Amino acid sequence: MIEKGRISAMQAAILLYPTIMATAVLLVPSITGKIARQDMWLSPIWGSVFGIIAVILAAKLNNRFPKQTIIQYSSELVGKVTGKLIGFLYLFFLIHSLGIILREYGEFIKGFFLLQTPIAVIIGSMVLVSALAVRGGIEVMARSAQVFVPIVFVLFILIVILLMPEMDPGNLFPILENGPMRSLEGAIVPASWFQQFFLLSFMLPFMNDREKGAKWGMVSVIAVMFTLVISNLVAMFLFGNITSHFTYPVMEAARYISLAEFIQHMESVVMAIWVGGTFVKISVFYYVFVISLSHWLHLSDYRPTVLPSGVILTVLGIWVVDNLPHLNEFLSTVYPFYGTLFYGIIPVILLVVAMMRRS
Repeated sequence: MIEKGRISAMQAAILLYPTIMATAVLLVPSITGKIARQDMWLSPIWGSVFGIIAVILAAKLNNRFPKQTIIQYSSELVGKVTGKLIGFLYLFFLIHSLGIILREYGEFIKGFFLLQTPIAVIIGSMVLVSALAVRGGIEVMARSAQVFVPIVFVLFILIVILLMPEMDPGNLFPILENGPMRSLEGAIVPASWFQQFFLLSFMLPFMNDREKGAKWGMVSVIAVMFTLVISNLVAMFLFGNITSHFTYPVMEAARYISLAEFIQHMESVVMAIWVGGTFVKISVFYYVFVISLSHWLHLSDYRPTVLPSGVILTVLGIWVVDNLPHLNEFLSTVYPFYGTLFYGIIPVILLVVAMMRRS
């Protein structure tokens, strides 16, 4: 097999948590707030349904093809030529998604902390660190996540606790003033993040306890949902209906923290959450891409593709969009449908074909 490493279902869940949460926790509150307003805290709950569906799809397909990824079994289901085309489309989607994620990371770090540093250096350094983790294999990535994720979670809870004196729960009312439609419309963007749980399908072939994959996938979905609900509530309690005016509401919230003039300027904690979580997210997408590329090319080892792919990713991260407003517009309007095609529609079609062939 192209990857000899093995992980547990729990480690996969830990890997998936920052893969979805890392970028969502800073970007989603602003995007959701524009539509759902004071009901924005409900949107991640509705959106999590798509995460549950993605986990079920990944598990169902893996039950039929336990040692293969979608790049491999698509050729068996729809023929070699069509399967190769589907594989190529997934490769394009994965590398494009990586470019978007890298640009999100670069824009945040450059915009708030490293103002004079070229974005190419910021993106390139993250790609290099992620490449080292990817070359180490899925076990190395899982162990890295086991170190980072608890720290990131504790820092997030710390920020929430320190912000409590500044919160005004009255900003939440009236709840469902115009019915549930606003919160449902606001769920479209969070749903596109939750659909990324389909990446579980690329981890299931490398699990020791594959039968527990779906259960731990659901646990990760619920954990991400609660994190996003809490972050949306914090933003709403602090800023009310002007939440959508901020690009990164959680970062702006951290600036409110002041405890006896001793604990202040907690932006560095938000940066730690962002960098630690984004490192895991980029590593997971990077790993899925090089594994998929190696399967598509029928290589015996994925490691020779890691560094060349990293060069392309660095360039793509710089060129993928012109600026931050264009990036937010893409994530708000195009990505929900773009992601649904690859995380939802194509897997459903393949599952239906598999069921028809086995019936």
